[in-house]
Amino acid sequence: MNRHAAPDIKAQKISGGVATDRKHDSAHKHVAGEAIYIDDMPEPAGTLHGCLGLSTVAHATIRSMDLSAVAAAPGVVAVLTGHDVPGENDISPTGRHDEPVLATDKVQFHGQPVFAVIARTREEARRACKLARIDYEELPGVFDIGDVDPLSGKTVTPGLTLTRGDAPEAIAAAPRRIKGQMRVGGQDHFYLEGHIAMAIPGEDMDVTVYSSTQHPSEVQHMVAHALGVPSHAVAVEIRRMGGGFGGKETQSNQFAAIAAVAAKKLGRAVKIRPDRDDDMIATGKRHDFIVDYEVGFDDDGNILAVDYVYAARCGFSSDLSGPVTDRALFHCDNAYFYPAVKAVSAPLYTNTVSNTAFRGFGGPQGMLGAERVIDEVAFATGKDPLEVRKRNFYGDTERNVTPYHQTVEDNIVQRIVEELEATANYARRRREIAAFNANSRIVKRGLALTPVKFGISFTATHFNQAGALVHVYTDGSVHLNHGGTEMGQGLYIKVAQVVAEEFQIDIEQVKITATTTGKVPNTSATAASSGSDLNGMAAQNAARQIKERLIDFAAEKYEVPVEQVVFLPNRVRVGNQEMPFADLVNQAYIGRIQLSAAGYYKTPKIHWDRDKGEGRPFYYFAYGAACSEVAVDTLTGEYIVERTDILHETGRSLNRAIDLGQVEGAFIQGMGWLTTEELVWDDKGRLRTHAPSTYKIPLASDRPKIFNVALADWSEAFEPTIHRSKAVGEPPFMLGMSVLHALSDAVASVADHAVCPRLDAPATPERVLMAIERLKAVG
Repeated sequence: MNRHAAPDIKAQKISGGVATDRKHDSAHKHVAGEAIYIDDMPEPAGTLHGCLGLSTVAHATIRSMDLSAVAAAPGVVAVLTGHDVPGENDISPTGRHDEPVLATDKVQFHGQPVFAVIARTREEARRACKLARIDYEELPGVFDIGDVDPLSGKTVTPGLTLTRGDAPEAIAAAPRRIKGQMRVGGQDHFYLEGHIAMAIPGEDMDVTVYSSTQHPSEVQHMVAHALGVPSHAVAVEIRRMGGGFGGKETQSNQFAAIAAVAAKKLGRAVKIRPDRDDDMIATGKRHDFIVDYEVGFDDDGNILAVDYVYAARCGFSSDLSGPVTDRALFHCDNAYFYPAVKAVSAPLYTNTVSNTAFRGFGGPQGMLGAERVIDEVAFATGKDPLEVRKRNFYGDTERNVTPYHQTVEDNIVQRIVEELEATANYARRRREIAAFNANSRIVKRGLALTPVKFGISFTATHFNQAGALVHVYTDGSVHLNHGGTEMGQGLYIKVAQVVAEEFQIDIEQVKITATTTGKVPNTSATAASSGSDLNGMAAQNAARQIKERLIDFAAEKYEVPVEQVVFLPNRVRVGNQEMPFADLVNQAYIGRIQLSAAGYYKTPKIHWDRDKGEGRPFYYFAYGAACSEVAVDTLTGEYIVERTDILHETGRSLNRAIDLGQVEGAFIQGMGWLTTEELVWDDKGRLRTHAPSTYKIPLASDRPKIFNVALADWSEAFEPTIHRSKAVGEPPFMLGMSVLHALSDAVASVADHAVCPRLDAPATPERVLMAIERLKAVG
């Protein structure tokens, strides 16, 4: 199809409107290698390259730093330390002033950036970094949260407590009680495109920064703070990232700030692109947790009360650990109603890299605690875990208040699970697996069906706003810009579909442009699964402003009521006549009608009082469920995911093709977190898994052999979201829990399901084998 063909003004339907399956706008460029990322951009003449010098100890004061050999190395133009930062040597996203651009007097984790080398080539900068001589006075370090009392240990930010009812009293009065602990591992983002920033100095105070970031406005502010200039002097632009997953929400700040400081100091463009090892060592990851739980329940499997403590490895600074651990507590219920609940978070300080946002933002770790409790109750009562899950689901008009006192008004988890249970043939396969295991001595199979209820909105209420800019040119073509960033998730195409639908023009007429702070200011991060919700509504608002002007203009010019101005596919009916959209636009221009608009949207209804632990932090919930079957070799702990069935709901999907891709990818990434992806620090605080050789993300061959994924075609958002669609970025990540629980089910079979395996995550083959041996010993 000719992308530049004239619009069909006789069409019955526009091309690429809302609720049509459209490929990602850059899909063809991705597969052909034609998509331009920052490292593909032509470099200005004289561009220099930076490399960060990382600390070689985990916790120490810096006695002295001799960088003379570094400065004298071939090709080196400058060596920067924290003392060369002209403004504020801090990039803390929450304003706690606990995260320096470059450490000066003290280092707090192995791999913390201490200096930066700027050289003619990247290779020369990397080689020079190795020549530094730094004298450290080492201090004791904390490397494992298991060594810290969660209720009295040092924290990077105050914890949160949620209560409803009297959980300790209800547990004490319960007919049955269980207490336990679960370890949940972290996860590296492993984006295909690593961090990168290129800063180009301008005149006066100005600098332009191309940054691979999910949060251009924050990068703008951090660069401005580091340079000591107003935000208006800094422009940040990003057309696309090669993956983000939360790892580029705050972690981009450091690379952008150093590149900008160097560029302004030297008057030349500076690019910084760390290699994969340095990227993995120096940037934050998903928080690993230790969850302590106590549950009171009855013989029928009804949960009567729970008491949780969620302790998180936060690293040396606060970063986003406060809201991450808050969201973990917000999801300690998953889809289950607790008559009484107490949940406490402990964001613990450790001498490791400061952990950060990652798809789900603490929610997945919270849900794992809930699902472990379900397993404990199921094993204690001798019931199928699915039966216990269904027995404890939230209700519709009763049993519908969360631990943070929000009423669940849109609950559809029962229908989702009921439909998946039927389509996945859960009951029949449960019987078949029991028969298989009875006759198979070595290979054991396991099956699990787990639900997801995930809250949608930034928990910091003020982030729930967005802006957009729409221009309509006199030829009828449209320029679209908004504050959301594209990291492969399909946000740009979805928002373009919204604008095309509003004007009733083919999507080929809508130009998607790079996100830049110069067009839409003060934007929120593209995170919390809110990209389409917020930016789609803002773009719709801008388009509607222009559309209303066009309607008023046409009604006045042609002397018809506004009701008789109707936008049809690529044309407009005015009274009894029709004209191409471009003709009306041109007439409006001649009539001096403004054809540009800034749109805005803020999420309604949400509020949150952290001190009280009460409010409505989420606009709505997204639901899904997954049923997975595994086969485990009990001699080695190795396993295969035989089959996964998923039913997920995205409301009235803006683009089912994009949403299905998000669900599939999220499941695989969630499965990887809970199975093969293991972060290991040694007793000196050094990350030992900092490359693909030692850190194992899922391969294509690791996907379920049978993989059935469906969207619930009957679903629509309870609230008036953009075209009644729902968020899809994060909720399906938690569907990977079904694999962990299927593995647990297979392990439990070696002891005839008499003992809860208490299988921690990630369930590597080694951990699976140890659990099998432990259960055999018990049996």
